[in-house]
Amino acid sequence: MKKLFDVIVIGGGPAGLAAAIKAHDTGKAVLLVERENRLGGILKQCIHDGFGLVRFKEKLSGPEYAERFMDEFFEKKIDYSVLTFVTRIEKTEAGFDVTLVSRDGVTTIEAKSLVFATGCRERTAKQVSIHGTRPAGVFTAGTAQHFTNLLGELPTKKCVILGSGDIGLIMARRLTLEGAEVVGVYEAKSTPSGLTRNIHQCLNDYNIPLYLSHTVTRVFGADRLTAVEISKVDDKMNPIAGTEQIVECDALILSVGLIPENELAEDLGVTIDPRTKGPAVNGQLMTSVDGVFSCGNALHVNDLVDYVSESGETAGENAALYEKKERREINLSASNEFLYVVPQKLDLNRDNSKTTVYFRSREILDKCVFKIKKDDQEVFSKKYPFLRPPEMEKLVIDFDSFKLDESSELTLEIEVNAK
Repeated sequence: MKKLFDVIVIGGGPAGLAAAIKAHDTGKAVLLVERENRLGGILKQCIHDGFGLVRFKEKLSGPEYAERFMDEFFEKKIDYSVLTFVTRIEKTEAGFDVTLVSRDGVTTIEAKSLVFATGCRERTAKQVSIHGTRPAGVFTAGTAQHFTNLLGELPTKKCVILGSGDIGLIMARRLTLEGAEVVGVYEAKSTPSGLTRNIHQCLNDYNIPLYLSHTVTRVFGADRLTAVEISKVDDKMNPIAGTEQIVECDALILSVGLIPENELAEDLGVTIDPRTKGPAVNGQLMTSVDGVFSCGNALHVNDLVDYVSESGETAGENAALYEKKERREINLSASNEFLYVVPQKLDLNRDNSKTTVYFRSREILDKCVFKIKKDDQEVFSKKYPFLRPPEMEKLVIDFDSFKLDESSELTLEIEVNAK
C-alpha cells in the first residue's frame, strides 16, 4: 500500500524547509525530499555573512540562516528523506504518484499537492560559448566555493573571474583572503550583474579590478589551464576584433548566471515563463497544473535568501490548504520596462488581498514610478528613486480592492523620469 501525504516538498534548501514547516503548521501530513545527504541546500557552503537582514534583522552566515529553519524543522518532527531522488511524477485522480529512488530502493508515494523547491543551477562554459581546449581549472563559482569552503582545498593560485554575479564577486574576495591572486573580474555587460553592496565589499575593498564590456573568448592549456583570451565587446555583446589580450592564469571561474531547475515540473506539463525560466504562477504560487506549486529560486532567481524563504512559506501554506476548484484567472501584463514580474496571473476565485509581487527592471532607471492599470485606469502606484536589474523589488498589493472580473485587463508599467 502506498504512503499518502497531503504535501510533498521537493528540495531541502531554504525554500523547501520554509515550505515544509508552513505546510506542517496547518496540520497536514508533509514529506520533504532532498537529493543531497543533508538539508540546507546551497547555504551549507555560503560561509560569508549578509543573510537574514530582512527576516531576522541581523547578519547571519549561510549555515547559520539554514540552521534556524532546520532547528524548527527537526523540532516539529516533519518527515523527510535525504539522498533521495524523484525520478517520476504522475498526475492521478486523487493527486500525484511520486516515484522515489533512495538507499531503501524504489518506492512510490501519493500526494494531494506538490511544492517544487528545487533551486537553480549555474551556467557552464559551454553555455556561454567559450572556445578552446578543455583543460582542468575551469570552474563555476559555486564549484570553487564548494572546494574552498567545504573541502578546504584552494582551487587556484591565480585566476580570472568571468561574470559579476554575486557568487563570483563573493568568491573574488574569498579567494583573495585565502592567498590566491584574482587578476580581475570581467563582465560582458556594460553594468555589473551583482548587488551594489557586493561590488563595494568584495571588489573595491580589496582592490580587485572590474572590467565592464569584456568577456573571455578562448581558453588555453592541455592538462591544466594556462591562460585565457579576453576581448572587449560591443553594445550587442559581440567580441570586437583586434581587442584580444592574453591573460595568464591557472583557473577561470564562471559567474555567468543561474537557471531555475524545472525539469520535473516541465515533465508534468507546467508552463514555463520565458522571462524567469521558472513556472508561470498565480498569486498563491500555483503553477498551470492544479495542485503544483513553485517557490524560491526554482520560481525565479532571487537576490536575497529572505525572499526565498518567504515564497517557500507562501507556496507551502497554499499547497497544504489546496482544494480543487474552477480557475478564473486573468493575466498580469508587464510592459517592456520589466525584466520580469511574478506572479504572472491572478485567480479571482482565491484570496488576492495580500499578494506579493516581485519584479526587476530591464535597465538601470532613475526616478520612476511603478504603476498598475485596470482597463487603462491607474489603480496603484509607487515612486522609486532608481531601479536596477540586479536588485529585485517586492510589493504587497491588495488586488481584491480593485474589484476585478474576468473582463478586467491589468497592466503593469514603469513610468521613467517621473517627477
